[in-house]
Amino acid sequence: MNINHIKQVHFIAIGGSVMHNLALALHKRNIKVSGSDDEIYEPAAGKFKSAGLNPSIGWDVNQIKQDLDAVILGMHAKEDNPELKKAQELGLPIFSFPEFVRELSANKQRIVVGGSHGKSTITAMIMHVLKSAGKSFDYLVGAELEGFDLTVQISDAPIIIIEGDEYLASKLDPQPKFLKYDHHIGVISGIKWDHKNVFSTFEEYTKQFDLFADKTPKAGSLIYCEEDNLANIVGAKDREDVRKLPYGTHDAEINNGTTYLKTKDHGKVKINVFGKHNLQNIKAAQEICNILGITDDKFYTAIASFKGAKNRLELLAENGGIKVFKDYAHAPSKLKATVNALHHQYSPEKICIAYELHTFSSLDKEFIQEYKDTLKNADAALIYINPKNLKIEGESALNENDVKKAFNKTDIEFFDNENDLKEALISQKGKVKTFAFLSSGHFGDLNISETAQTLVQ
Repeated sequence: MNINHIKQVHFIAIGGSVMHNLALALHKRNIKVSGSDDEIYEPAAGKFKSAGLNPSIGWDVNQIKQDLDAVILGMHAKEDNPELKKAQELGLPIFSFPEFVRELSANKQRIVVGGSHGKSTITAMIMHVLKSAGKSFDYLVGAELEGFDLTVQISDAPIIIIEGDEYLASKLDPQPKFLKYDHHIGVISGIKWDHKNVFSTFEEYTKQFDLFADKTPKAGSLIYCEEDNLANIVGAKDREDVRKLPYGTHDAEINNGTTYLKTKDHGKVKINVFGKHNLQNIKAAQEICNILGITDDKFYTAIASFKGAKNRLELLAENGGIKVFKDYAHAPSKLKATVNALHHQYSPEKICIAYELHTFSSLDKEFIQEYKDTLKNADAALIYINPKNLKIEGESALNENDVKKAFNKTDIEFFDNENDLKEALISQKGKVKTFAFLSSGHFGDLNISETAQTLVQ
């Protein structure tokens, strides 16, 4: 399917993060875009309005017409969706968004970044370096990035950089998205089971990464973190005529709260990001950029100005040595990596972590045991659960003792009210210098930006 031949596309469940960005990317190409969803929230709603698009709130079968070139089905749409049924009756081409992206990139070199953690940042780093080097490329990334107005771009560029996650493509196609792109270069940043609602066992989850690695074609490349036990096992397996490129942690040092990369030929390179996980992300990005023809000289020059992806250890506020960060740390491995990064970067200063147990897995009384010792290096640990989430997931409420026992930390403070959480954070002023909000949610109705400013005043 050539993007230059597409005239009309309809999105079912258009409000999703990638779905709305893909819709806007096609709209920029002067393709007629329609769509609908049961709800459309910010930032999607505002972006649609600015672009002059007006998707339906609620399903509207009248939008499904014979002259559509494609119908793109979001994961949120169910099998009995009336628009989907109408499209099936008309025999229209129906795609999940990863299938559609694969079709549009059929003649491109496809680089797919997978892994339980770090994939947004690695993808963003590659994009930042390629842009700095003046390379032409398309992309799909799960986080907003400075210098890019959308998280998806489809053009006539010869390569595409894709963040490929292991969530399922659609209700009609229950396979991980990263299996749908048919990568030429694949990355596995690490493997940690954190999607119990999708993959009920550890074995089923890890199998998906083995399938991903097996899809690497002959003469293709598989890049994997050899310091992650499972990624190393999956990546090191013999595959015919596949180039294996293991990577580790980039050598670095910390001086007065700033990280410097230590290089053989380029001296010390000051960077804006920090933590062992980001030093690993940099090595992964460097491996890919080298394959794409970027010299180390150009790589280090560009990576020095990389400020991180939105919500990935993002600095919200800073004043008088007090810092407040926000991170999309929604699983045990991510939480531990972020806490340890903050601890090592700003030691001996104390750190305060506000963590929201938000995802289906995190609210599961069995799975929560995976959080043991993840907050070990937090001097103050505040755990928040939105009671509405417990009701939505149908789980019996976790209590303070459940949480303390699971985290193996007796001094945890437990909250189910965001105002009480805010007061507890403010009470830490003068005791700690580094604060962090860690969640894939929103801490209820707490205004995080406003609270961050209060903490640094």
